Amino acid sequence: MTGRRSSWTLAAFAAPCLPLAALGLPLVVYLPEYYVSDLGLSLSVVGAAFLLVRLADIVLDPILGGVMDRTRTRLGRFRPWLAAAAPVLMIAAYALFMARPGVSPVYLWAALVVCYAGYSMAVLSHTAWGAVLSPDYQQRSRIYGWWQAGNVVGMILVLLLPPLLSIVFKGDHAAGIHAMGWFIIVLLPLTFLLAIGVVGETNVPPVRHEAGLKQYLGLIQRPSVQKLLIADLLMGLAPGVAGALFFFFFERIKGFDKASAGVLLLVYFVAALLGSPVWPALARKVGKHKALAIASVVYAAVQIASVFTPGNQGGFGFNAPTVVGMGILVLAGLPYSAAPLLVRSMMADIGDEERLASGVDRTGLLYAVVNGTVKLGYALAIGVFLLLSWLGFDPKVPSVQGDTALIAMYAVAPAVLGLLVCAVILRYPLDATAHAEIRRQLDERDAAEPLPSPTPEPHVAPLAAPNPAAE
Repeated sequence: MTGRRSSWTLAAFAAPCLPLAALGLPLVVYLPEYYVSDLGLSLSVVGAAFLLVRLADIVLDPILGGVMDRTRTRLGRFRPWLAAAAPVLMIAAYALFMARPGVSPVYLWAALVVCYAGYSMAVLSHTAWGAVLSPDYQQRSRIYGWWQAGNVVGMILVLLLPPLLSIVFKGDHAAGIHAMGWFIIVLLPLTFLLAIGVVGETNVPPVRHEAGLKQYLGLIQRPSVQKLLIADLLMGLAPGVAGALFFFFFERIKGFDKASAGVLLLVYFVAALLGSPVWPALARKVGKHKALAIASVVYAAVQIASVFTPGNQGGFGFNAPTVVGMGILVLAGLPYSAAPLLVRSMMADIGDEERLASGVDRTGLLYAVVNGTVKLGYALAIGVFLLLSWLGFDPKVPSVQGDTALIAMYAVAPAVLGLLVCAVILRYPLDATAHAEIRRQLDERDAAEPLPSPTPEPHVAPLAAPNPAAE
């Protein structure tokens, strides 16, 4: 038994990624710039709010992860937390996306606190839930491949809203931001209910164990966890920095207007969607950590190439600057999906390693670790606004010093981070062979004390028979 879930089951599981990604992308790319350029807050105020709230929110993750590991309900450990997150996120999305000019810094801080609390509940419960859907090394990459595809589709859909409103309804930038908010608010309950109703979850017996800060720090001390977290932090920070500066770079340096830059960003995420099945397939050939190393080198090379994109002097169209820009962003987008799906698949393997060593299932706490790393990466990415301001960049007044700093932070810094990922992850110890031995020992131990089977999904078999042709 490989624990191979049907495609319909995994599509339902990935459905919550649509609104979660549609919320997560604007939090990095659109909303910071929107609160500065349209709502009138200063660059330093916005940068500080997005940075500090997200850093403070990291403290919540080990608490939530430990509580989730001890949660036992008829729905399982993780699904109740996903359900509880939906109304919190709906309130936060309305507050953030429907804000009007003249909004105060206190309003932004309060809305971000609510948003990140709900986002932590949803993302942590959802990703940890994915880890228990299969015990198989390769199938976990497939599960998180679907998960990442759902994320990218959500990003693409939310990116389509501003240009569609501009073209069809002649809406301005603010109207596009408001449409993003309503899109998220409508999809949250629909997709969450679909996943909770269709996909089963193993409801393991209760085990008394501690799951606090001490255990959280203990997990971080594991060599496999350390290498994975460092790689995840760097590989999240790199596109986070580039994403936060995307509109500034293509508008200020390359001469595209906001609508044209939005189309280029859409091309980037379409390429990321195309890359979602590539990395699990490559992982089957060379292993997950080597696939991640290859993706990081590709990303670094292409990010440097973006500096040489020709400037756009005219409107958006199939002119040379646009075509070259699209080509570079396609190549940059392909490796975007690698780190999120491979890291979460590898963290599920570490969960087996931890259970063999300690006898305790710490899935929730492990995904709290990786969730905290992602938050730290994106918080530091938004903090690039503070660094740019210190280096002399002004979003309203061009200068040679400021523009040079912008180019370096958009292209060179993420490329260096990508190369560091390669250096770190090539030393990762938990490959397919090592994991197979861990699973063998776990299976022998579990045979004496079998765990309950996963609850069946309505309308589909809980575990489809393995189909080598579909691999």
